[in-house]
Amino acid sequence: MSGSEIVQSLIFFGCLFVAVILHEVSHGVVANWFGDSTAKRAGRITLNPIPHVDPLGSIILPAVGAFTGIPVIGWAKPVPVNPRLLRNPRSQMLLVSLAGPFTNFLLAAVSAVTARALFDEHAFYATFTDVPIVVRILISFTLVNVGLGVFNLLPIPPLDGASIIERFLPDRALASYHRFRPYGMLVLLGLVWFTGILDRLLTPFYDAAAEFILR
Repeated sequence: MSGSEIVQSLIFFGCLFVAVILHEVSHGVVANWFGDSTAKRAGRITLNPIPHVDPLGSIILPAVGAFTGIPVIGWAKPVPVNPRLLRNPRSQMLLVSLAGPFTNFLLAAVSAVTARALFDEHAFYATFTDVPIVVRILISFTLVNVGLGVFNLLPIPPLDGASIIERFLPDRALASYHRFRPYGMLVLLGLVWFTGILDRLLTPFYDAAAEFILR
C-alpha cells in the first residue's frame, strides 16, 4: 500500500469513527427529548469518543476494512434507551431509532454541499489523491455518512430500520419477531461478507453523491 493510499485509509477510518459516534449520540439526544434520560445519566450524550468506543465495532473491523478493502461494518456501543420511560413508547421509540440515520443523512448533506463549494471543477487531478486534502476529507465524510444512513435503514435487527417493522407489526406477531432478533447480527454479517449485497445497495447512492460534488 502506497503512502497516499495509507493516508486515504486513515481519512476513511477517521470519518467512519466520527460518523458512528454522532449516530449513537443522536439516539440519546432524541430519547432525552422524549423523557428517557437513561443515556444522559450514563454519560453517553457526549462528543467525547471514549464512552462510545466498542473495540470490535469502532476500531478493529473498521480499521481492517479501511486497510484491506473488505466490506466495512462499524458501530459504537449502543446508547442505552429505556422505552418504558418514553411518553409514548411505541411511536417515540421509532423516532429515537430513526434519529441515527437522519443524523447521518444531515451530516452527508452538509459535507457534500461544502465539498461541492470547495471543489475546483476546472482543475486537473490525475487521481483522487491529488484532490486537496480538505475536499478529500469532506467527500469521504459524505460517502461514509450516506453509507451508514442507508445501511442502518435495513430492516434487520439490530439495525435502526428494524424499528420500522416493530412499530407496524401487529401485537400478535411481535413475539415471533422478537425470537428472531438475537440472530439478526449473524444474518447481517452473512449478507455483508458473503453476498456482496451491500456494494450493490450502496453504489447508486455513492454515485449520486459523487456526481453532486464533482458536478
